[in-house]
Amino acid sequence: MANRIHRKILVMSGKGGVGKSSIAVNLAVWLSGQGRRVGLLDIDIHGPSIPKLLRLEGTRLTAIDEKIEPVLYNDSLKVMSIAFMLSNPNEAVIWRGPMKHNMIQQFCDGVAWGDLDDLVVDCPPGTGDEALSAVQVLGTIHGVVIVTTPQDLAVVDVRKCVTFCKQLSLPVLGIIENMSGFICPHCGKRTDVFPGAGGEQIAEDFRVPYLGGIPMDPTVARACDAGKPLIAFEKDSPTTQAFEDAFRPLLGEPEQHTEKKETTAMKIAIPLADGKLTAHFGHCGQFAILDVDPQSKTIRSQVTLEPPPHEPGVLPAWLAKQGVSVVIAGGMGQRAQTLFAEKSIEVIVGAPVDTPEALVSDYLAGALQTGENVCDH
Repeated sequence: MANRIHRKILVMSGKGGVGKSSIAVNLAVWLSGQGRRVGLLDIDIHGPSIPKLLRLEGTRLTAIDEKIEPVLYNDSLKVMSIAFMLSNPNEAVIWRGPMKHNMIQQFCDGVAWGDLDDLVVDCPPGTGDEALSAVQVLGTIHGVVIVTTPQDLAVVDVRKCVTFCKQLSLPVLGIIENMSGFICPHCGKRTDVFPGAGGEQIAEDFRVPYLGGIPMDPTVARACDAGKPLIAFEKDSPTTQAFEDAFRPLLGEPEQHTEKKETTAMKIAIPLADGKLTAHFGHCGQFAILDVDPQSKTIRSQVTLEPPPHEPGVLPAWLAKQGVSVVIAGGMGQRAQTLFAEKSIEVIVGAPVDTPEALVSDYLAGALQTGENVCDH
């Protein structure tokens, strides 16, 4: 029987350690408690944590009619993760992009999800191969929930996630700020542990919804370690109330907070030397700028331009003026990457020396293989 999935929701974060998987688990469990048929898909190939968070580790998969049966957490929540396929929980998955893409394809098409109201997809941190593969494989995405923490350091990472969504025409359902202050269990006083403007300010800057803040609560960590989602086992706690307040807007149809585009086109820039990518980004003599359609995965046109003299901040501003939203580079220093992020330009480093057409074609197919950042500055 073919899978029929009504809504597909990605849960993303710009960096690790912000509690994204905990948010994804509690969201899926909460939705299943609202009378909805829910699937929870863990596509963090290298660090799957969903089985541990639901006390499902050690579960073995079965197959019926050549399709894998997802693991049942309860009558209305089905779960799938690569962790169910590993004989040793300490086994490292050492895969490059194409293998990860194939596995995510298998998770979507080769699993007997059946009829679902919601499929919650827990992505790994960042905007790499797995997230792009999920978008390509799943088809129409209902929207994306972005998880952050209050630190200023998280602003750049959240910016990349929002830019990723805009480039692929994905609605941002909202931002959740995790670890949003500590509330003393004795006096009830709130203390902001992390400095920074926080998720609410980021949401305002990018004109996307702010779903709410989840306070730091030791019971959340204990619940995660015990494999008991807090929202199901501590129903009267203030943190559970914060979860429910953040999740409730996700029951309705998503509001489109991004500007409507007449075209899905985007531009990708590649620094050149002798017609191929050069590792010396800041000193290249030419840039190839390719106009592409990410939906049809085609290159529409290509031009080669000479950049202005290399000075800090000049190239990001110049490429932004050309309408570029992605730069594929061999290497780039962290300061330069930050300057590009401030212009809402995504940077992909560690790309191999190849022609612009080959690199962009691999990028659009989710097959671009990247290695070490070769920047020597």
